[in-house]
Amino acid sequence: MYRVLLADDEILDLEGMRTFIPWNELGLEVVDAVNNGFAAYDVIKNEQIDILVTDVRMPNMSGLELATKAIEKQGELRIIFVSGYQDFNYLKQAIKLNAYGYVLKPMDDKELIDSLTKVRQDLDLKKRRRETEEVYKQMVPIVKNEYLLQLLLEIPGERSTSGLLDREYHLDRLSWPIRVAVLEIDDNSWKLNPNADRERKILLDRFYGLLSLLFSEYGIEHVCKISKQRTALLLGDNAGLEAIGRLPERIKKEFPFTVTIGLGLTCADLHELNVSYGQAVKALDDKIFHGKGKLIIYDEDRAGSTDIQDARNLDVQLDAMMTAMSHYELVRIHDELSGLFQITSRMESKVTVHNFAMYIVMKLNEYLRTMNEDLFKLFGMELKNLDILLQFETIDDIHSWLRRRVFEISEMLHLKKHSKNGKLVQNIMESVRDRLHENITLRDVALRFSFSPNYLGHLFRGETGQNFSDYIIALRMERAQELLRNSKLKIYEVANQVGYRYLPYFSRQFKETTGMAPLEYRRKH
Repeated sequence: MYRVLLADDEILDLEGMRTFIPWNELGLEVVDAVNNGFAAYDVIKNEQIDILVTDVRMPNMSGLELATKAIEKQGELRIIFVSGYQDFNYLKQAIKLNAYGYVLKPMDDKELIDSLTKVRQDLDLKKRRRETEEVYKQMVPIVKNEYLLQLLLEIPGERSTSGLLDREYHLDRLSWPIRVAVLEIDDNSWKLNPNADRERKILLDRFYGLLSLLFSEYGIEHVCKISKQRTALLLGDNAGLEAIGRLPERIKKEFPFTVTIGLGLTCADLHELNVSYGQAVKALDDKIFHGKGKLIIYDEDRAGSTDIQDARNLDVQLDAMMTAMSHYELVRIHDELSGLFQITSRMESKVTVHNFAMYIVMKLNEYLRTMNEDLFKLFGMELKNLDILLQFETIDDIHSWLRRRVFEISEMLHLKKHSKNGKLVQNIMESVRDRLHENITLRDVALRFSFSPNYLGHLFRGETGQNFSDYIIALRMERAQELLRNSKLKIYEVANQVGYRYLPYFSRQFKETTGMAPLEYRRKH
């Protein structure tokens, strides 16, 4: 409802306007009706008014004087004059005041209604424009984030920057050279798990709120959220670099997790940002050797060293070991784990070996989560802080401890598979695994296995600790990762093969699961 003020020294005209105009139908509300200019101005000083309907000639303060003072007070006020005089001079002054109507007395209700309708339509248009501008303002950070993401992830030679967007987001004012830093929450897959979803959200909101304040304090203007765990920033001067170097210690004091920052080398223009970004990501990957909760600078000389190359191949070897573990192949588990620990013979320090062991444990946890298992429930509370790994004095001690634990997990998984409900759930899993490209629902699966959806959903959750829908998502994301690594299918074809018909939804789901967009994941792997 728009707010209207009526002012007319003739009481009958004032009451006629108040009574006979269908204000509600017009979407208008009469705030007050007064019989002189001073009373009207008092209302305007104290109330927000959208439309002023005033007589031109009133004693002491005319309608023209009232309109002039009212516009000074409320600049967007719309004015409709009513008058018993068809005087050109009045009309001229009304036009100067941008009046939206000049209605002659005796008033024709239709004429006044037409003027009011015109004003309301103008106010509606103004409101829509204001809402559009507000939406645009809210969209600016999102669009800027997407543009920066494109600059950071694109392949050299395949990208064209937008001069318009560069100016809009002040990228044309960057003082080169620039280097990219990537900040990552460490151990996100388990350190935040003890918290409920709401507590975890509050914690992360507080974390990103602090980051925003600190970036503003450090003068870091260009920030890009890569995923829930990773944030990229563009750094120019040394002051910003020094401030970022202090950030991990600040986070460690205030939050139950740490952050590691990877820093790329300097680049000369926007077309080289992705190179510096790639270096920052590689520096992050090397925290297996350097440790967590610190700033790691990309070292070009070390990038091709043996231990770094070993780290690049770790995931492939770990996948083989975990596959053996899920199939209860104890001999193969022994062989794969022994192959992993051969890498440690080339490691130079005790800290590096401990970081290597922690990395294996973290990857094991991620793998078990895809099977609806919790590593720390299976291992017990002793690993909540992973302190036990620091107590071992030799590589053989760590190797023996891990081998025993992996054997135990493999046996637990094997026993679960062969329990009565375990077999049923295993059959369900195999069934849906073969039909990931279809629209799979719990109702369809329940019908196939002759159960009610509620009972089967309850049984599935009791056996796996996970909702059926969450399991399907995890399975689809696992299959999507496999296709992105091992096939040349286009992104939309991968999405289609794992049951997603809407590509943006697939991309968003994939990024939430892996921390990377599908294209970035393919390039990295």
